[in-house]
Amino acid sequence: MHVEVDRPKCVASGQCVLLAPEVFDQDDDGIVELLTATPDAAHHENVRESAAVCPAAAIRLADR
Repeated sequence: MHVEVDRPKCVASGQCVLLAPEVFDQDDDGIVELLTATPDAAHHENVRESAAVCPAAAIRLADR
């Protein structure tokens, strides 16, 4: 899995951080920060859920 975030689209809801804190964080303004673009398989389900619930659709996933 490869993860990309579109920071300009982010609305700082923080759902991604709640679901996958090993992969996502937020800066001082609440905007998503990607901690790893290639998360371990153990985190894939939570990352997929993060992408699904992101209100701004700022998270993109690709299988690699």
